[in-house]
Amino acid sequence: MVMKRIGIVLLILLSVLSNRAQVIKIPAAITPLHPRLLTNNNERPRLQQLIGTSDWARTSWEQAKKNLEEYVNRHQADSTWIISRLQMYWKTKSTDVFIKGGVYDHAEGEAPVPTVRFTGTRDAVTSFGAPKLEDIVPYMDDPRGLYYVNRAKPGQPLEWVEQAKTGRIVEGINRRIMEMAQNAAIVYWYTGEEKYAKFAYDLFDTYMKGLYYRKEPYDLNHGHNQTLVGLTSFEVIHEDIVNEMTICYDFLHAYLQKHAPGNMTIYADAFKKWADLIIKNGVPFNNWDLIEARFVAYIALILENNSAYADGRGAQYYLDQILNQTAVRQWSLTALIKKGYDPNTGIWNESPGYAQVVISEFMQFVTLFDRVLDFDLLEQLPVLKKAVLGTAQYLFPNGYMVSFGDSHYGRLSIAPAQQVVMNAQKNKKQEQEALFTRMVKMVNSEWSMANGKPHTGAERRDLVSLLTYADFTLKENIPAGTLQDFTSPLFYSPNVSWLIQRSGTDPQRALAISLNGSLGNHMHANGISLELYGKGLPLAPEAGIGTTYFQPDYAEYYSKFPAHNTVVVDGISSYPEMRSNHGFQVKSCYPASGVQTGIFPYITFADLYFLEPETNANQQRMMSIIRTSDTTGYYIDIFRSAKKEGGDKYHDYFYHNMGQGLTVNDNAGKPLHLPPVDKLAFANGDLFAYDYLYDEKSIKTDNDIKATFKLRMPDRDSIFMNMWMKGAPNREIFTVKSPRSTSIDRGIVPKEIAELPLPAIVARQYGEAWTKPFVAVFEPSSSSQPAAVTAITSFTPPRAPNDFAGVVVENRNGSKQTIFSTSTGSGSVNYKECTFRGTYAVISEHSHEIQYLFLGNGRTLSKGGFGMVANSDSASAVLCKQDDQWFISCTKPVTLTLPQEIIHDKSNAFSVNGKKMAGVKKVVNGKAVLSFNLPAMPYTRLDL
Repeated sequence: MVMKRIGIVLLILLSVLSNRAQVIKIPAAITPLHPRLLTNNNERPRLQQLIGTSDWARTSWEQAKKNLEEYVNRHQADSTWIISRLQMYWKTKSTDVFIKGGVYDHAEGEAPVPTVRFTGTRDAVTSFGAPKLEDIVPYMDDPRGLYYVNRAKPGQPLEWVEQAKTGRIVEGINRRIMEMAQNAAIVYWYTGEEKYAKFAYDLFDTYMKGLYYRKEPYDLNHGHNQTLVGLTSFEVIHEDIVNEMTICYDFLHAYLQKHAPGNMTIYADAFKKWADLIIKNGVPFNNWDLIEARFVAYIALILENNSAYADGRGAQYYLDQILNQTAVRQWSLTALIKKGYDPNTGIWNESPGYAQVVISEFMQFVTLFDRVLDFDLLEQLPVLKKAVLGTAQYLFPNGYMVSFGDSHYGRLSIAPAQQVVMNAQKNKKQEQEALFTRMVKMVNSEWSMANGKPHTGAERRDLVSLLTYADFTLKENIPAGTLQDFTSPLFYSPNVSWLIQRSGTDPQRALAISLNGSLGNHMHANGISLELYGKGLPLAPEAGIGTTYFQPDYAEYYSKFPAHNTVVVDGISSYPEMRSNHGFQVKSCYPASGVQTGIFPYITFADLYFLEPETNANQQRMMSIIRTSDTTGYYIDIFRSAKKEGGDKYHDYFYHNMGQGLTVNDNAGKPLHLPPVDKLAFANGDLFAYDYLYDEKSIKTDNDIKATFKLRMPDRDSIFMNMWMKGAPNREIFTVKSPRSTSIDRGIVPKEIAELPLPAIVARQYGEAWTKPFVAVFEPSSSSQPAAVTAITSFTPPRAPNDFAGVVVENRNGSKQTIFSTSTGSGSVNYKECTFRGTYAVISEHSHEIQYLFLGNGRTLSKGGFGMVANSDSASAVLCKQDDQWFISCTKPVTLTLPQEIIHDKSNAFSVNGKKMAGVKKVVNGKAVLSFNLPAMPYTRLDL
């Protein structure tokens, strides 16, 4: 009994220790020397050598200095000119700022000195703009408001406008000016020329004293914005000017101690007040936490040790606040990592663009700690290396990221991987350096392939980047990796409800599918949404965010179901966007997520389930890539949808595709006449989003249709998306135009393409769409690479389950694929000598000979003496003839049947990996066959 009690105590103790939050040890003392943040005095010789030997470094330095020269020289003669352009409460010297929600209201109170003006609105959108520095009214503090450029009027005149209509112009002007102060401080540190120090000091001193007397803004609405607001901006994550102010202070420190020692306490107190408010406000569970933590870290690392301050709150105190302490709105980094990253996939629980921001912020911490504290934080937070590698999984074959949720199709930043390399170089980790160097070079080579040029040091033009990367180079003897080294044919991350399928390596001929639900932050209400890639582009793109999160088009359209490639039930499918908890379930897929080797190369598929909460409807989407050659292939989409309790009005299948034109024909290629209608409307009980659709036309038809989206690209081939859809009773086909996609507006296509509306097909199934599912085949093509599919027909065998969907696809190369699908896999299907039981299968033939049998998820698939029977209903298996050799793969044990005539061994056996497998002779339909019991195995050649 005593030993049992000891065992119980030990188990309890181990449990307590395992659940205790990780504590990152903070150095007891930091160096008293400045600068620290970007570099230090010991690094000056390296910087001098770099500027002397590197063209890009010399150009960056000379250009930065040239940009300052005019203002610094003017400052010597007129020290008021640049200072008077700061946006301050010059006359009123207000201390108390009042807001109403996300809008500036007024300011009160009076300080001994001019104070920093608060910004205009939380939303950056405004018809006004910042004047040139020369046109800013000096010491502007006028009852009429602010004198800014009215961009909405002809000639864009300067005029007075109330501050509440100016967006974030105030903080933008101040940041622009303080960036000049920051750069002047850096030039002073490097050259010793005091005119730069005087310029920087006068601006820094004015701003920091003005901040010292400012108080936290007060929300008259007593609402959510009170928990977000900073000293200078409506969101603490937009206190970006912290960067310029801390860097300026760091490089100017020696000058400040000499010329303004009496102000050092004011500066420190102002910085600490700033940090306290950033910790107090904000959002803890997403990218906000990281951005806020970086601001606080910058402040912490320019402060002195705790012992230097009467309140004991110096560098160590603030570092501990962000690293180890968890407040209501500011979690520790260790707690945030545990909450935000999937430990298996390394994927962050937000949309891709925001996830990239987060890993960049985390790696900035690693670099800061390496540089300032000589401390390897990366080893304390090992998931970060997996997270950097995981960002590559976002890539389409053209080197651009996917774009679900609040994202854009953008390039993958190389900064996080570069910083892992920097960490490896500093801490002598050769394997880490080699792996992430290959990743950096891979990203550059993919970008070069897609856009004509890689990212190189020559693009680093600002002084901060010059100092940050002054001693960083990639080793030339480490080769670039490939996209295939860092991605997998299928990848699924459950914490964001996202799954991607990829096939092929050539960006113009590769195929890819991205599917996402709504789980995590910055997500949309979209059910099971689709991005479809072809001919180097996301031809069926996500819609993006519209104008901004704060504008009606985001709330009414861009974040809602009809903006996405999904299915809407009864016109009302919806749930909360932004922070959402409505992910899908992966019922089955092939290959397994993250697997790169030992797989069948010609097919990927995923079968997903989603509960649509607004109508309590079951939705199931099965999507597959089918390769017909190394250069050709197509997509299969089978979408079932039905309300659990019945009473279905209709289900709307939305498909948006880039293009200037859309035609709809019957299956014989004859154009269908679609007259104008007005049915898709809020007035008919649909979501507001339906009213954003226009040029609406429709036709009721039970027959199969063929639609073609045409995208005319400047200076290159036209691109087509060929869409075939199986007909069904009570089906109506609509063509519409939908708002432009704001996710394609960052260089992936020319501006004239990005601004086009998206043509769309809306297929409305009256009643339920479970036994009459939406079945579509998509094939991208171009003028020089025409479609390879020649004919598509649907079939329904006798006595098939009522949810069965069957399609035959014929191709120009003479191959033919027969595709089978059911929702649950129950019940056998017999069709033209084929037997199938499962949820998905493909039989491919060429000249009446079997190419392969692919059982995606099920028990049985056979034809003509070839067959596979699994010992359960959830196996994936494939039998393929490739280059006159046979290959097998199965995720569970199967009984394989082969015609006896193809077995060369007279003992009716074959070998797998050197192991002989004996067959049992049988007769099936009058034909001699052999059956073999095989264990689960990867894609493996059979020695027949």
